[in-house]
Amino acid sequence: MSTLLYWLDPWEPSPTVVIAVLVAGILFARGARHARVSISRRIAFWFGLVALYIALHTRLDYFFEHEFFMHRLQHLVLHHLGPFLIALSYPGPALRAGIPFEWRRRWLRPAAQTRIARVFFDIVFNPVIAVTLFVGLIYFWLLSPIHFKAMLDYRLYRVMNWSMVIDGLLFWWLILDPRPAPPARLAPGRRILVVIAAIPPQIILGAYIFFTPHELYPIYSICGRAFTWITPMRDQQVGGLLLWIPGSMMSVIGALIALRHWLRLSARSRLQKERERRGAGAPVTGPKARTS
Repeated sequence: MSTLLYWLDPWEPSPTVVIAVLVAGILFARGARHARVSISRRIAFWFGLVALYIALHTRLDYFFEHEFFMHRLQHLVLHHLGPFLIALSYPGPALRAGIPFEWRRRWLRPAAQTRIARVFFDIVFNPVIAVTLFVGLIYFWLLSPIHFKAMLDYRLYRVMNWSMVIDGLLFWWLILDPRPAPPARLAPGRRILVVIAAIPPQIILGAYIFFTPHELYPIYSICGRAFTWITPMRDQQVGGLLLWIPGSMMSVIGALIALRHWLRLSARSRLQKERERRGAGAPVTGPKARTS
């Protein structure tokens, strides 16, 4: 028990992380009692939320700051796995139901209908911008000078981590939305194209990091490495592989789920049209038909 508490003890305490996770968990737990949320969706949400908390606010953060491959593992969770599982759970209805009705009426709906909110969502959910942000943030934070500063300044380090979480949630929400368009932002077929477009840049960057023959991120050697038995180049190669293979595979899985939604929605649309066609062509059996 003491060992578990040791690992759960945050390396750098952050009230923001605690409040954000608690609010999300409480709203979902409250709303799931009123909205219809399946067991699989509940499991996906809680696994995703717990994964984000572990990657942001436990003793593991020490290793994330002192080994490049551990840092890449952290961002794999923050940008891919955690947001992916939360988006897969489709938590929107449950989160809204968890907010008191009066708060929704007075604050949430007016805020969502403001011009600023509409413009913001139109921008971030634009497919070209969504892919550019998703891949661009990975590239930006892995630029050697930027990465050097982010790992030294705890404020910039937290901005980096939160930017990955928020962007991951927005991107995977766009891709894994099970609804047709509208109300979803993108048609199912376009979601597949968007997530596939994010795969090649991740492969290229991961391969570049893996095959580069010199140390790209000396900050870990300067500040001291958590695992002295791993050489700097081996650490860099493993980090490149984590971006190259698991990161790209998450996008492939996202494309397959988007394809499944596309097939399901197409089948539903065909069934609905068939029913409408049959209803329109049904013979008249009422009193007028008998009298004629």
